[in-house]
Amino acid sequence: MKITRDRSVGKLFLFQQAYVENVLKRFNMNNAKPVTVSFAAHFKLSADMLPKTDEKMEHIVVSRYVACLGKEHWQAVKWILRCLKGTTNVGLTFDRAKMSDSVVGYVDSNFAGDVDKKRSLTGYLFTLSRSAIS
Repeated sequence: MKITRDRSVGKLFLFQQAYVENVLKRFNMNNAKPVTVSFAAHFKLSADMLPKTDEKMEHIVVSRYVACLGKEHWQAVKWILRCLKGTTNVGLTFDRAKMSDSVVGYVDSNFAGDVDKKRSLTGYLFTLSRSAIS
């Protein structure tokens, strides 16, 4: 992580450009075409997509399915890496002038979005000074 501080304007910048570039290189995605949508709606992942042979298993990672990976899961990971490719220069900015003491939280959920267990899925985001902290 690269941390830059500009005391004259009271800002702190956090970047992970080198880390993202290393991950892209590790998975041979450093020349991939970037995408702007973080996860496309056409991905409908489930545990039923488990590869049936060791050969198919080699071609495959989305953390939720780490115990049962399939080709579709690898396609989803490649999509995520392509999204990262387009955000290598994006980071967090903390601005002293806009700092507030309050943490703002957002939450979203869907009904029965887990195609395997038919349960709802929930995600959250907490921000401080309009930058994500969790």
